[in-house]
Amino acid sequence: MKRVLFALATGLLSTQAFAADLPMPAPPPRAPVAYLPVAPPFSWTGIYIGGNAGAAWNRGTASDALGNGFSLPSNNAVFTGGGQVGGNWQMGGIVLGVEGQFDWLANQNNASAGIAFPPSGDVIQVISKDRWLTTLTGRIGVAADHWLFYAKGGGAWVGNHSFTVNDTTNGQSVSSSSGAWNTGWTVGGGIEWAFAGPWSVKLEYDYIKLSSNSFTVPTPSPLTAVPAGDVFTTSNRNIQTALFGVNYRFGGW
Repeated sequence: MKRVLFALATGLLSTQAFAADLPMPAPPPRAPVAYLPVAPPFSWTGIYIGGNAGAAWNRGTASDALGNGFSLPSNNAVFTGGGQVGGNWQMGGIVLGVEGQFDWLANQNNASAGIAFPPSGDVIQVISKDRWLTTLTGRIGVAADHWLFYAKGGGAWVGNHSFTVNDTTNGQSVSSSSGAWNTGWTVGGGIEWAFAGPWSVKLEYDYIKLSSNSFTVPTPSPLTAVPAGDVFTTSNRNIQTALFGVNYRFGGW
């Protein structure tokens, strides 16, 4: 009997020692942590297209070869509207870009005040109407998340309706046979805000300085008070615009 009890005790101790040598069981697997995607930072990089509308002011003077001077109206704000297309490239907080813009100018009352034209004394006025404006500019801006503060500058081209010399005393007038266009340069700046995905709105001011334009009275002259061959020249001409615009941006470069 003692031998049986001794054998059982020895076996039990051996089993416990063997169990102590076994490795601890691995803990149960933990549930994976849910992945929360992080939205990429906003970027102004991309090609865009849009429209604009606002007001334009035309300023300038005109004179003829005989030394008569005319001042074009400077407070005749007119409606202007059109579109733009361009592209931006953002590097950190700096945004570089290029933009082309085209706008129509509404009918303008651009007749100068009349002056007594020697030697007849007839009252003569000149009329010069700008009908369209296009610019090609480079842009540089500073981005603050969804806000962009930018400046722009480049070349400008303005289309003119027929230049007209009008004798208000007897109703005679003469106009250039076709329209012309002026070259110039432009500078401006604005603020743009991206408010819904690829959509953004902007407020912008532009100053356009134009070259001179000349018109020669034909021979024979249809104006009895103005000699044939007299040359009228516009000078000191500029256009200023204040615009509201909307852009849609297509992805990044």
